[in-house]
Amino acid sequence: MGLGELSPWHLLILAAVILVLFGAKRLPDSARSLGRAMRIFKAETHGLHDGDKDDSQAAQSQPAQSQAAPPQQLPASEPPKDDGTLVNGVPLSEAQRTNQSG
Repeated sequence: MGLGELSPWHLLILAAVILVLFGAKRLPDSARSLGRAMRIFKAETHGLHDGDKDDSQAAQSQPAQSQAAPPQQLPASEPPKDDGTLVNGVPLSEAQRTNQSG
């Protein structure tokens, strides 16, 4: 047995020291808190790796997007002209605008 190896006795003594230091009631709470912290850390590191992948994919796709033709704008529709016709006491152009927005 070398200097760096732990035997079962060493692990038992280490567990007894931890039990004495923290107490039996605080150990489950401490273990639960440690587990949550490890889960959060793992999720954040995965998020960073995914973010790096997304950034590199976006950087690769940007040159292809910049070479594409810009989208063409549709011509703006002209507002209806007022020819003097009334619909329920409202000029026709105003009634058409109200119907278009609804």
